[in-house]
Amino acid sequence: MTRLRRWARSAEPPRLSVRARLTLVYGTLFLVTSTVLVGVTYLQTVKAMDQRFNARFQTQTPAIASLQGLNQLPPSQQWQKLLSARTEIQAEVENRLQEQKQDVLQQMLQSSLFTLLVLGVLGVGIGYLVAGRTLRPIHTVTATARRLSESNLHERIALTGPQDEIKDLADTFDRMLDRLHRAFDAQRRFVANASHELRTPLTINRTVLEVAIASRKNPPETKALADVLLGNTARHERLINGLLLLARSERELNAPAPTPLEDVVRSAVDQLDDLAGETDVDVTVEISPATTIGDPVLLERCAVNLLENALKYNVSGGRVWVRTWRRRDQVMLRVENTGRPVPSYEIATIYEPFRRLGTDRIGSAGGAGLGLSIVRAVVHAHGGTIDTVPRPDGGLAITVRLPAAPAAALPPAR
Repeated sequence: MTRLRRWARSAEPPRLSVRARLTLVYGTLFLVTSTVLVGVTYLQTVKAMDQRFNARFQTQTPAIASLQGLNQLPPSQQWQKLLSARTEIQAEVENRLQEQKQDVLQQMLQSSLFTLLVLGVLGVGIGYLVAGRTLRPIHTVTATARRLSESNLHERIALTGPQDEIKDLADTFDRMLDRLHRAFDAQRRFVANASHELRTPLTINRTVLEVAIASRKNPPETKALADVLLGNTARHERLINGLLLLARSERELNAPAPTPLEDVVRSAVDQLDDLAGETDVDVTVEISPATTIGDPVLLERCAVNLLENALKYNVSGGRVWVRTWRRRDQVMLRVENTGRPVPSYEIATIYEPFRRLGTDRIGSAGGAGLGLSIVRAVVHAHGGTIDTVPRPDGGLAITVRLPAAPAAALPPAR
């Protein structure tokens, strides 16, 4: 019993939307106003009918009272009949007037209640429409806020209309987006510029080390040291190239174009054919027409990183399945691979920069830990989503969903 009371206290009552609450307010005010109007009209009608019927009854009284002069005429029996007739006529007239009054008031009350019911339903409907029109700018602000991410911070609400509280809110939100856009753009420019500046000394170091290895004058110990340093330099170059690509992926697309995913997958498979042979992994490709709008270079890098990740995190003699297809207004790219079992709690971390399955930081020549981070940045820049599911037998199934290209953007069929 105590637990039940505690649950009852902790349970939150159902919350109505703002539109529903405004509809209730508008409908209640309309019903109350209509009820007061019907009540006042009814009372005024009753008062007017009472005055009218009483006046009509009084105009009939002298005609009936004229019979009183007959009480002076003989015989006396006629007097009694005339007096009783006067009383009966007066009572009958009064009863008929009351019946007519009740019939008129009853008909008026029924028609007023029916009209009140119709007007009440109409008032609730009008209140719902008015509330929706009033809240439409807020829905615009909400939809824009949901659609925004780091890749499309250039969008603005740009609400038009009178300078009221809602427009002030939308303008304030736009100014906040301006500040965020400048901050993110400055951060991306810093990463790109810093990475670009670091490439020059690394290129010089690599050239010096290659010359040292190729020179016959240097002893074997120097060549061995130069070979180790050359490997570290190559690893740093891959890291810097990854940072440059990641910074580019997070920018908004400049000139998106129709890009067939089947061609992107073919190019990625051709680039990684040697790696598939080295890792002894069989790659199965199943492609169907699937065209999206985007940057072909970035989309190709996305497919290459997905396929490279599937090949590296695999087992000897394993398999990789690559598939593209279209479903209604979306195109799909799925890369599925065998490998060691992946716990579900590690799925949320594999897309973070410098994180890989089984290790947190860069510690081997296997990569810089930016491959899937670049994939996520490219997909988000194209307005898509990523679904990652661990396979029961080990490995991952990664599905990229991108908006399909409209029919008008597709090239004509030959």
